[in-house]
Amino acid sequence: MIYLALSILSSTGIFVLFKLFNKHKVDTLQAIVVNYITACCCGFIHNSQPVNFSEVMTSNWFIPAICLGFLFIVIFNVMAITAQKNGLSVASVASKMSVIIPVIFGVWVFKESVGFKKITGILLALIAVYLTSVKAKEAKASHASLIPPIILFFGSGIIDTSINYFAPDDSIPLFSAFIFCFAFIVGSFLLIYKSIRLKKSFKLRSLPLGITLGLVNYSSIFFLLKALRIDGLESSALFTINNVAIVAISTLVGLLVFKEQISKRNWSGIALALISIVLITLA
Repeated sequence: MIYLALSILSSTGIFVLFKLFNKHKVDTLQAIVVNYITACCCGFIHNSQPVNFSEVMTSNWFIPAICLGFLFIVIFNVMAITAQKNGLSVASVASKMSVIIPVIFGVWVFKESVGFKKITGILLALIAVYLTSVKAKEAKASHASLIPPIILFFGSGIIDTSINYFAPDDSIPLFSAFIFCFAFIVGSFLLIYKSIRLKKSFKLRSLPLGITLGLVNYSSIFFLLKALRIDGLESSALFTINNVAIVAISTLVGLLVFKEQISKRNWSGIALALISIVLITLA
């Protein structure tokens, strides 16, 4: 269970770092690009075998790794926006309640059992995402603030499902490295575009937090995949334990460290999130 505990701590660290980006006025995209090249290097360094690029390009996970790299850069930016605009707890809940997507995928593709508890848990999860995403001041305002958490919800679920499905058991560091590599390439093009169009230069303050984020980000993926490969531990149970722990710890950090204000509506959403995860786990 040490892999699961390390994955939980690493994933919580990602949300905390995103919050620090806003506090220290770090350019989010620049730090994210630095993060991906750092995580990519970690994967190649951690890979114990020589890299045969011809074999990699013909492997059944190469194309999915390209797609995941593109998705990573998009969802990471959305995650940062959600943490900064909606709050740490909202970002963590919207991201980690996406556990229902791997559950649905398991039922549809792997023909896993489905019952009243599981269906109820999925419905409660959707309600929870809405309740935790709406701030007290925004209850009567435009629903535009809900767009980032909703995108984060579905994007994170697709990423979790795809990583678990496509990751090769014997090449986890290499698989992770290529995903981060493609994310870095996409992010670099975005940076070049912004520098030309908006004349924004690269700021050195993006390096320290970007490198730190890269180390934490790689750890979260690596330890999660290692935990998913433990015999006798079902992925549905692991995802739920992983996600509910991240939600709880992120919310606690948001309250104690960043002094975030949590309304009764938000608390009810968080409570529903925990109940839904428990129901899905029991199912």
